[in-house]
Amino acid sequence: MTHMKFLLTATVAAFSLASSPSLAQRAADGDVKILFWQAVSSMNPYLSGGSKEVYAASIVIEPLAGFDESGNMFPRLAADIPTVENGGVAADRLSITWKVKDGLKWSDGSDVTAEDVAFTWRYCTAPGGGCAQKAKFDGVAKVEATDRLTVKITFEKPVSYPYGPFVGALSPIIQKTQFSDCLGEKAPQCTAANFGPIGTGPFVVKDFKANDVVTFAANPNYRDPAKPAFASVTLKGGGDAAAAARAVLETGEYDFAWNTVIEPEVMDAMLKAGKGRIASAFSTTVERIHLNPFAVDSALGATRSTKDAGPHPALSDPAVRRALSIAIDRDILVEAGYGAGGKATCNVIPTPEAFASTGVDWCLKQDIEAANKLLDDAGWKKGPDGIRAKNGVKLSFLYQTSTNSVRQGTQQLVKEWWKEIGVETELRNIPASVYFGSDPASPDTYKKFYADVEMYASGYETTDPAKFLADFRCDKIPSPADGWQGGNVARFCDPAYDALVTELSGVSGRERRGAIIKQLNDMLVNGGYIIPVVVRGEPSAIANSLMDAKINPWDTQLWNIESWKRGK
Repeated sequence: MTHMKFLLTATVAAFSLASSPSLAQRAADGDVKILFWQAVSSMNPYLSGGSKEVYAASIVIEPLAGFDESGNMFPRLAADIPTVENGGVAADRLSITWKVKDGLKWSDGSDVTAEDVAFTWRYCTAPGGGCAQKAKFDGVAKVEATDRLTVKITFEKPVSYPYGPFVGALSPIIQKTQFSDCLGEKAPQCTAANFGPIGTGPFVVKDFKANDVVTFAANPNYRDPAKPAFASVTLKGGGDAAAAARAVLETGEYDFAWNTVIEPEVMDAMLKAGKGRIASAFSTTVERIHLNPFAVDSALGATRSTKDAGPHPALSDPAVRRALSIAIDRDILVEAGYGAGGKATCNVIPTPEAFASTGVDWCLKQDIEAANKLLDDAGWKKGPDGIRAKNGVKLSFLYQTSTNSVRQGTQQLVKEWWKEIGVETELRNIPASVYFGSDPASPDTYKKFYADVEMYASGYETTDPAKFLADFRCDKIPSPADGWQGGNVARFCDPAYDALVTELSGVSGRERRGAIIKQLNDMLVNGGYIIPVVVRGEPSAIANSLMDAKINPWDTQLWNIESWKRGK
């Protein structure tokens, strides 16, 4: 297992200052122990789209601005939020100008400048780099440092929402000096930088073991001299959601466990120990099933699960896709796996309310009879084994997801419902660290999608889903050409959709934008390759002794870790 150590030359000196009055609170509360049952494989969110990497990296590297628990944007490295009113956003909406806070230091003691911001754009957009967050920079013509602390982002055409680049945890600022030799195809080769980025956040990487444990120490150059309260962070990965929750709620070994999606009755039993609580907030995270539009036969080699493989022999039939969706009882999935932490949905964009469509509610009610009729009418006939076939092609699918008891429960229920309509389903689960991993050589990642059907959850980190919707464009489909890092994991492709996404980028006004967003949502769902099932709260288990760990549906769950402290 890869094992990288990073020496912190200034750490001892920084901690020795903790006794001074101005630094009385920094590093006073010892170690905070965090569990991610999906282990972290990198500290560079530009090389992995997985939430575990984004979350872990967020305590080290930061964007210009982030979102609080109410969805309000606030400055992190920026001096303020640019608007049309304060002159930061051009009246023609062709540019946005950010001011970096004066006096900011990287964790190595060097100055943070606008050049670091401009370089981050060059890094993510460098040809051959396979940047997982490239959609954040869609429509950007150039990013330039106009002086030491001023960075100007110029767009190719007027934009209504200019807060995509460098806003939120998906596009943090990286240090130019550290990553200057890591552009393009060299990006994945910069192991030391990818595992131990120099940052501006409250903590720095001390020791990194890929897919196992990361330890952090308080950043001696963090901008608030009284924070963080904790001297160190231990972020352990692996196991499963139930074990993670138990380690906080029952045994008290850990302080915080993220993504503790487990069966309601199991959670209730753990809470009776009285050592912790569950905090959750509904936001944009939707558990969804993807149907592969492309052929996935292993004999296809490098073209497998790409456009060059040709259409899927069964799932390219819209009647099959519609039947698979309406055979699912979403209410039972919520009751069995999520309880109060889930809601049945047919939307990819479930919130804010102004953007939530009712145009695809046809999928909310299970209808086995209608599903069978769709398949009968489309010529899919049941054989002696009860499995439907047409022109020698069977409705027999490999259905994969990550290893998680709730997901395996969902798989089993879906398999039974699909059996009722003559569909054979083979179930497969893959360890989360592999499934959501960034290794381009692995055949088991969700972005490679070497299966007929797969399931996972994701959402968007802002109150405006324009950038998220842009990830479903045809040119965002993962492939060998981009190192399998494209954001369009579903492989949805519709030129009319692409044109509407482009139109959205130039539309202002919440009502007008809402109408287009709903239309885009409906195109994704009505296309049939994307089957939303449950909008999820993102539950985390929190020890009673841990104070100020505020759950944030719009950012990472570690978004305010600098303010966490030990209760007395």
